Amino acid sequence: MADRGGDEAQEASGRRARGELEGDVLAALWAADGPQTAREVRERLPGDLAYTTVLTILSRLYDKGMLIRHREGRGYAYEPTRDEASHTARRMHTLLEGGSDREAVLARFVSELSAQDEHVLQQLLSGHDEPENKRGHGKR
Repeated sequence: MADRGGDEAQEASGRRARGELEGDVLAALWAADGPQTAREVRERLPGDLAYTTVLTILSRLYDKGMLIRHREGRGYAYEPTRDEASHTARRMHTLLEGGSDREAVLARFVSELSAQDEHVLQQLLSGHDEPENKRGHGKR
């Protein structure tokens, strides 16, 4: 119930949770067909954010190495350095590395998967080296 109060306070102030705006900007860029200017990203975001706010977030993401930028007119067009799946996998790996008990973290993660996700994971694990062999990168 205390969490709900925090959500209401966030809604009342109009402020987003830390990192949420960066996530929204990345999601907008992943959904785009190519590099986007700050103005184009702003149009894809919900709410009425200031242009300078979007530009600041794009600059921060660029500084973190999460975006590349291309000169477009007097400004830049931005695109993510990784696709969404790669980005999410990297975040999951970082969280796993930060835990003190990898086995417990993995066990809890797997125990909370849906039946469909568990099936996909089993398929991926059983055919783990298959794509590499198909590409001709296996040892000879």
